[in-house]
Amino acid sequence: MFYRRKVILALFQLFDGQLEKIRLQKLLFLFSQRQQKALYDFIPYKYGCYSYSANADLTTMVKKGILTETESSFITQEKTDYLIALNETDKKLLLEIKSLYGKMNSNTLMKHTYTNYPFFAVNSIKAKEILTKEELERINCYKPTSGKTILFTIGYEGISLEEYLNRLIKNDIKLLVDVRNNPQSMKYGFSKNQLIKYCESLGIKYIHFPEVGIQSEQRQELKTQIDYDKLFATYKKGNLAKTKATQVSILNLLKQYKRIALTCFEANICQCHRKHLAESIESLPEFEYETKHI
Repeated sequence: MFYRRKVILALFQLFDGQLEKIRLQKLLFLFSQRQQKALYDFIPYKYGCYSYSANADLTTMVKKGILTETESSFITQEKTDYLIALNETDKKLLLEIKSLYGKMNSNTLMKHTYTNYPFFAVNSIKAKEILTKEELERINCYKPTSGKTILFTIGYEGISLEEYLNRLIKNDIKLLVDVRNNPQSMKYGFSKNQLIKYCESLGIKYIHFPEVGIQSEQRQELKTQIDYDKLFATYKKGNLAKTKATQVSILNLLKQYKRIALTCFEANICQCHRKHLAESIESLPEFEYETKHI
């Protein structure tokens, strides 16, 4: 069993085998904030801090019969002592979470996380009900807004789904433009249908232009920057020269949505075709905007 799932089950153990879904997410969030390297990252969702990855682990444990799910809670009948399976640091942190927050209900935990971690409340549908006017004003300061038109690019290599989505949120991205030839991924959350669902849940639109991507068989023997540079030289002469209409479409989407992001896999912009695609769009006659790699 993955270590992170043992942490979740140890948390259930401390709470007598049952936790409300909202309460569980808040407790996991507070635990993760205390870790040197968090097991789970979180995004600002409709009830505050939320981890899609943690929810995926919970769903898997339901399918395996380890947990039972109701409309509002998760329940386990597990008798295994999962606390002893954790390292001493995490065990101590979980016990602290139990001691500090064990008597707080879901609303109290929401209010606590909203006031102490205001960014994670920016999309909350509950904030108006549980916060004062002053507390709401503080949260509004964390809402990213900008009237400036910018063409962004972003890769998801080496980061979690939640960290990726947070970069989109913090840069006020309105439209994600997937420029992969093959929009499938072994990494959780980044296959096309998953990415559509997660982006739309945060009010970010998604569109896919496979024709401006590079086919996977062309990317098999890339070991040095020279290899990448040769590939991109071919890409610019062939693919980019043939897809001007799509590039104009992307420019028109930029004009419409003002803040859009081209996305592919590589973290290093110098090893991704999105850099050259962005530069080709920049060279179009009507492009008069900023480009930013995030």
